[in-house]
Amino acid sequence: MSPRAGLDAQTLVIAAAELADEQGMEEVTLAALAVKLGVRSPSLYNHINGLQGLRTLLAVHGLEHLYTAMSHAAEGLHGDEAVQAMGQAYVDFARKRPGLYETTLRAPEQEHTALEKAGERILKLIIEVLGSYNLGEEAELHAVRGLRSILHGFASLEHKGGFGMPLDTNISLTRLIQTYIAGIEKMKGADYTG
Repeated sequence: MSPRAGLDAQTLVIAAAELADEQGMEEVTLAALAVKLGVRSPSLYNHINGLQGLRTLLAVHGLEHLYTAMSHAAEGLHGDEAVQAMGQAYVDFARKRPGLYETTLRAPEQEHTALEKAGERILKLIIEVLGSYNLGEEAELHAVRGLRSILHGFASLEHKGGFGMPLDTNISLTRLIQTYIAGIEKMKGADYTG
């Protein structure tokens, strides 16, 4: 059976990302994708390696888009301004693309080079932005984990309706990132070996 004209892996990934954003990642199945594209499920296998293959391609796609949003936001900035802009861009991405954002949360598979590289690009970007704080290699990695945890926690709580009070969440996010920045300033030269 020859592949359908106009159908390729990129088309499948874009359609699956739309499906994830509209209905949630758990609703992204090969059957649902086939219906969205107006094809039979078996024809998808000409372009992807099953559902797991599709999810891996989605993760790469999501990480690439997240990287683009974060790097554009931080471009030309450094220090506190860069961290603030990058953090805002991260949460904005999660707001606008909730399903695609969810695909970015899995740890990169060592056997999948594209997924690993996409994850490494984001890690390197964050390390580069945090470089102006001169934390040292180990403290810098702890700071990366901390920032990612803060941003993911905020984005997840907001997405699930966890902020019910009538306060502007953008102000809350700005203050949270400012508090994080104050904390990493205190990490300079500190010994956290236990």
